Amino acid sequence: MTINIAIDCMGGDCGVSVTVPAAIHFIESHPDAHVILVGKTELIKNVLEKSPHDEERLSVVNADEVISMEEGPAQALRTKKNSSMRIAVNLIKDGNADACVSAGNTGALMAISRFVLKMLPGIERPAIASFLPTHTSQVCMLDLGANVDCSAEHLFQFAVMGSCLVSSSGGCSFPTIGLLNVGVEDSKGNEVVKEASQLLKQSSLNFKGNVEGTDIYKGTTDVIVCDGFVGNVALKTSEGLAQMLGKYLKEEFHRNLLTKVLGVLASPVINHFKKRVDHRRYNGASLLGLRGIVVKSHGSADVYGMGFALQRAYEEVKHGMLEAITSNIQVPEQKEL
Repeated sequence: MTINIAIDCMGGDCGVSVTVPAAIHFIESHPDAHVILVGKTELIKNVLEKSPHDEERLSVVNADEVISMEEGPAQALRTKKNSSMRIAVNLIKDGNADACVSAGNTGALMAISRFVLKMLPGIERPAIASFLPTHTSQVCMLDLGANVDCSAEHLFQFAVMGSCLVSSSGGCSFPTIGLLNVGVEDSKGNEVVKEASQLLKQSSLNFKGNVEGTDIYKGTTDVIVCDGFVGNVALKTSEGLAQMLGKYLKEEFHRNLLTKVLGVLASPVINHFKKRVDHRRYNGASLLGLRGIVVKSHGSADVYGMGFALQRAYEEVKHGMLEAITSNIQVPEQKEL
């Protein structure tokens, strides 16, 4: 089976200079993949001409408009119907693509995807999910910003989707789930979290109970569930801490001649450490709950990082993530009129 992935080539900080080379590298290592490059044809072809590629596995779809990173979601949805982002998502709806990847405006991508693709049966709200490194492997965390206010039922639905995402990413078939809270005791947390805990306990999911912020990077569970407000704050705090520690480390090794020499001697260890925590290896946040697979790449991603976002979309299609969510979510019965 050929897996067709549409790329919003104009999105992100670098546009075609990153998205097109990433697509070329991706099809070289994935013989069953076909990539549809969506954007301004002339710009895309200028990059393609500079790199040898399999023309049969790369196609170009023109899009005259581009959604900027500053545009509001509502404005982008109303006024940019011929944007590269909108056309890439439309390709999924029309059955010409199995997934879409974009490094563009997150709010616009969520609004367009939800409007065009609609929600899966039984899912009330979409969620942003991503993988983070842990001491043992990696953890899937959601929601990371799509929903600042959630009900207990929403958190339960996030748990189902997160479990299916981990299973479809080559992880364990029965992922463990933790509910992010201010303590591990059942008495801790607000009423929404307490109610969500009860729903998860009564379900067939592999729920391990409450987890704290310190558990995120310990690898205590395979999935961590929270509302988008808490998730986004936790994610941005982690990114800020990582940047600060990196800056501190660099300053210490450049303090004087002796520390510079020690830095050279320690470079193999430092390089290995950088590889383990390289954020590019975890690029690609999934917009879950939609009737189609949409992956959001970081706007500043380079070719290497964009490749991981494409890999995320590819795995979700290959392992049937949408089908897994549909079969595991409970669809409310319709009341007779």
